[in-house]
Amino acid sequence: MEPEEYRQRGKEMVDYICQYLSNVRERRVTPDVQPGYMRAQLPDSAPMDPDSWDNIFGDIEKIIMPGVVHWQSPHMHAYFPALTSWPSLLGDMLADAINCLGFTWASSPACTELEMNVMDWLAKMLGLPDKFLHHHPDSVGGGVLQSTVSESTLVALLAARKNKILEMKVSEPDTDESSLNSRLIAYASDQAHSSVEKAGLISLVKIKFLPVDENFSLRGETLKKAIAEDRKKGLVPVFVCATLGTTGVCAFDNLSELGPVCDAEGLWLHIDAAYAGTAFVCPEFRLFLDGIEYADSFTFNPSKWMMVHFDCTGFWVKDKYKLHQTFSVNPVYLRHANSGAAIDFMHWQIPLSRRFRSLKLWFVLRSFGVKKLQAHVRQVSKFFESLVKSDPLFEIPAKRHLGLVVFRLKGPNWLTEKLLKELSSSGRLFLIPATIHDKFIIRFTVTSQFTTREDILAWSLEREPKFAYSHAILRVLLFKCMSWQWPLRKCLCFYW
Repeated sequence: MEPEEYRQRGKEMVDYICQYLSNVRERRVTPDVQPGYMRAQLPDSAPMDPDSWDNIFGDIEKIIMPGVVHWQSPHMHAYFPALTSWPSLLGDMLADAINCLGFTWASSPACTELEMNVMDWLAKMLGLPDKFLHHHPDSVGGGVLQSTVSESTLVALLAARKNKILEMKVSEPDTDESSLNSRLIAYASDQAHSSVEKAGLISLVKIKFLPVDENFSLRGETLKKAIAEDRKKGLVPVFVCATLGTTGVCAFDNLSELGPVCDAEGLWLHIDAAYAGTAFVCPEFRLFLDGIEYADSFTFNPSKWMMVHFDCTGFWVKDKYKLHQTFSVNPVYLRHANSGAAIDFMHWQIPLSRRFRSLKLWFVLRSFGVKKLQAHVRQVSKFFESLVKSDPLFEIPAKRHLGLVVFRLKGPNWLTEKLLKELSSSGRLFLIPATIHDKFIIRFTVTSQFTTREDILAWSLEREPKFAYSHAILRVLLFKCMSWQWPLRKCLCFYW
C-alpha cells in the first residue's frame, strides 16, 4: 500500500469507525456464534499473493463483526465499563504511526516525559498524595502506565517480595532466597479480584484471603488477627492488597483501618481501584480514600470509566527505587548518556518495551478537561435501584456504590439463574452473574457512554421474548414482574 492509497483507505476506515460507534445500538450485544465459527470462513494458510484491500475490508462485516461482543453498546451492562472516545482513538492513531519503543528516556524522550507529566496530572485529579508525584521536591515516587491492573498488582507484589527478602537477608545472610520466599505471606479480602491470586501463583508468595464484614469490606482487626496468627507459625507477612470497588458488588475495603496496621507491621499496602478510581476525580467520592497516605502503591484503569480505551492502567509507587531493585538490568546496549539522571521506565515494569500510551491519555484529559470528566462520572442514577427496592419479589443483597447495582429474585438461586438466562437469550442485553454468601446475583452496570434514555425507551414488552418456563411458580413470579406493577424490562433500563 502506497501513501496515497493509505490516505484514501484511512479516510474510509475513519468513516467506518464513526458509523460503527454511532450505530452500535442497532447490533445485538453478544454474538450468536459457536466456538470455531471462523474456521470454515478462512483458508488453511495465508495467501501467497497480495489480496485486494476491498476484499480485506469487506471481510470485516462478513467474518469479524459476527463474532464481536460490542462493549460500546448502550445495552452492554456486563463486567465494568471499557469505554473509548474520539480523542482517545486519535491519540492511539498517532502513537501507532510513531511506533516508538519507549523503554528508556533515550529511546524516545517525548514518550517518557509526556507520561511523567500526565501521570502527575492524573494523580492530582484523583487527590493522591504528593509522594506519588514525579515532579515534587519531597517525592521519590511517581506514576507509570501499565497494560492492566493485574500486571500492576503483580509488579507491586514482586517489589514488596524483593524488598522483604533483602530485609531478611540482613539477619539471615546465609539463607537461600528461595527459602526466605517460602515463608512470605500476603493478604487480600475474599472479595478481591482473581488477579491477586494469580500474582501469588507467579511470585510463589502464599495469599490468604480474609473474611469481610457485613458491607463486604476488609477491616483492620481482621488483618491484624491474621498477621498475628501467621507470625506464630513462622511466616513473614509482606503485602496487603486493598480493593476499592470490588468486582462482585463494588465494595470498599477500609483503608483508614488497614493503613495503620500495615504501617505498624511493615507490610506493603497496595490499592486496587480498577473501576472506582475514576470516581475520585469528584471530591465527594474521596471519602473512600481515607488512609491513602499509608499506601505504597495505587492502581486504577482510565481504560474503564475515563474513556481512554484499553490498554491504559495508571500505577503509582511512593518509592521508585524499590521497583528499580526488583526489575533493573543494565546491559551496555541499553545505557545512554543520561542514564541515572532521567527516568527509564523499563525499570518500572516486567517487559522491556512499552507503547506510547500517554498520548491518548493526554488527548482525553485535554479534550474533556476535569469538569467534563467529573460530569461524566456523576451521571450515575439511583433509579434502577429504587425500582428493584419497590418490588417485594426482588432483593438487593449488597449496598449500591457508584454505578453497580446487584439484584436477585428472592428464593432459591435457580430462579435468578433462569431469569438471567432469559434476559440474555436475545443477545440484545448483556448481564453477568456473581455470587455473594452463596447467593446467585445479577450485576447491572452502565458500561457505555452512548446509553441514552431514548435507547432504553425503545425496549418495549412486545419486542422481548416471552418468558416460558415449565415451573408454575416461576411463571407466576415472572408474570407479576412483567405486569404493569413493575415492567422488569423497563426497570432493567430506566437507570439513566
